[in-house]
Parts: sequence; structure tokens; C-alpha cells
Amino acid sequence: MVEVEPLARIVLTLMRFVVFGLSLGLTLISFQAYRKKQSDRLQYAFVGFAFISMGVAISSVITQLGSEAEQIILLFFQMVETIPFMIGFSMLYLSLYR
Repeated sequence: MVEVEPLARIVLTLMRFVVFGLSLGLTLISFQAYRKKQSDRLQYAFVGFAFISMGVAISSVITQLGSEAEQIILLFFQMVETIPFMIGFSMLYLSLYR
């Protein structure tokens, strides 16, 4: 296994925090828009961004597990990771389609 430089690991962790912060920001903005003007489209968008944020968080946790977890457990978590993304993108699809 290749040893990762400590600086590279710090940069990668910071980048993950930025992605998670951006996804939470989108969720907050969509929630505020939904509260101002309650429509089905904005509700679907808010729920979609919330699930995508959840998927980003789960993805970060799974990446932190890395090679310490057994292969079958890691595979299970990676399968579970896709569920929030599928729901989130489906809800965004509905918000744009309707």
C-alpha cells in the first residue's frame, strides 16, 4: 500500500469539508426558498438537496474507514451510500420536471 503524505491527507480532508459545507449551504438556501414560497417544486428541491448532503456525509465517513474495514463491510457501506444520492437526485429531477 502507498503511504499518503500527511499534507495531502489534510488537503483532502479540507476539500471534503468544503464539499459538505457547499451541500449544506444549498440545502439551507432551498429550505429558505421553500419557506418563503411553499410550492411542490421547492419542496422537492429541498428534500433532494437534503438527501444529497446526507450522501456526501456518508461518503466522507466511508472514505475515512478506508482499508481498516473488512472488504465485505466496506462494500455494504458503499452500496448504502448510493441510496441517499439516488433519492436526492430523483427529488431534484421531480422538482425540475414538474
